[in-house]
Amino acid sequence: MNDETEYDLVGVGLGPFNLGLAALAEPLAGLRTLFLDARPGFAWHPGLLLEGAQLQVPFLADLVSLVDPTSRWSFLSYLREQDRLFPFYFAERFHVPRREYDHYCRWVAESLPSCRFGARVDGLRWSPRAGRFLLDTTDPTTGVTGRVAARHVVLGVGTQPVVPEPLAHLVGDHVFHAGDYLDRLPALRGARDVTVVGSGQSGAEVFLDLLRRAPEHHWRVRWLTRSPAFAPMEYSKLGLEHFTPDYTAYFRDLPESTRDALVPAQWQLYKAISAETIDEIHTLLYERSVGGERPEVSLTANVAIEAARATADGYLLSCRETRQDRAFELRTERVVLATGYAARRPALLDPLVDLVDWDQRGRYRVDGDYRVTLAPEVSGSLFVQNAELHTHGVGTPDLGLGAWRAATILNAVTGGTAYRLPTRTAFTGFGVPDDAITGSGVPDDAITDESPVAEGAPCPRTSP
Repeated sequence: MNDETEYDLVGVGLGPFNLGLAALAEPLAGLRTLFLDARPGFAWHPGLLLEGAQLQVPFLADLVSLVDPTSRWSFLSYLREQDRLFPFYFAERFHVPRREYDHYCRWVAESLPSCRFGARVDGLRWSPRAGRFLLDTTDPTTGVTGRVAARHVVLGVGTQPVVPEPLAHLVGDHVFHAGDYLDRLPALRGARDVTVVGSGQSGAEVFLDLLRRAPEHHWRVRWLTRSPAFAPMEYSKLGLEHFTPDYTAYFRDLPESTRDALVPAQWQLYKAISAETIDEIHTLLYERSVGGERPEVSLTANVAIEAARATADGYLLSCRETRQDRAFELRTERVVLATGYAARRPALLDPLVDLVDWDQRGRYRVDGDYRVTLAPEVSGSLFVQNAELHTHGVGTPDLGLGAWRAATILNAVTGGTAYRLPTRTAFTGFGVPDDAITGSGVPDDAITDESPVAEGAPCPRTSP
């Protein structure tokens, strides 16, 4: 692909976030965009498209609606195209099947002329002479190479599966990440004991699916997690305001050490289980315990796997109950690792690595426009999507903020207001209130126990 067009913006990777960017960029006159992906077509976690699994965000968190509900690429527009508006209306569903969300994204990807699949980006470098980014590409099928030039680039290469170090050397047909669950399901046949590790939404869905299939395959199903509980996702209306641009702005202004400590402490905001899935699991266990029956199932929290090795009949897991600080071992024949995903530096950045201002932990420094800090001699901008959890907080991987982030990037690229964005998105105020008095002018030693304060009146230190 030797494309002679000099693009204003080239996206690398076509997951939902860059796809949303492509959809919002499409109607902007004069903006030349291209989005590249190595895969032959769009696919969103195909190994986890389980029947009955629902998106954890409302359908309005599609690619565009929370920025431009009139867009031709909205989920409602997709339903109209599919002649499904009436069925959707009568279903009265706010959360849609994950399989339908995947199909919706594929419809958008196949309709947008700016989306090009079968184009792997092998390298990204800055050309001082051209004043452009140069992207070296390869067609994975034919091996044909090419080059594309861009004023700005946005990385949307997604996250990669996390495999716990004690189990990394065992990954294969019988120990695999949950992202491959449906593809690897045949490998579970013939086993007597199956263990799921990890208690996020994916772990819960895999565990539930195994429970449903267990009577047919005679599985004993075990579920282990390091977390303190198989806990529900925070889904209160005010709790969800942590997934707003208001909270993102607050989080960005915190010291780096505070941000790094805060993200793992907020695990129930983005790593826990939907209440509906917990209910389905408990209902199934309850029904199978009628009449004193004991289903061959175990669920244990506070378990860290410290080592693992293959044996003649499966695997031996060396574990520790972290609250009791007691070591123990478990034997199992299959392991499904529902241990999440994390952003990693893609190899395609190697030619650019010396021009990126990395933080002390080797992560991007990302500004409010999702722009990575580069060396002063680079006049173009490198943006990231879903690689800024450490700078922008728990909303980073959330689909509900995808359109807002894409619009922010487009506003930065065009130098204007391609999309009008709200100035206030939450009822909750994050940080010191706007009307707070941070210095009343009354010295501390002027307030004594004898100071007259009426019952129920505000403290004179802070009241207006």
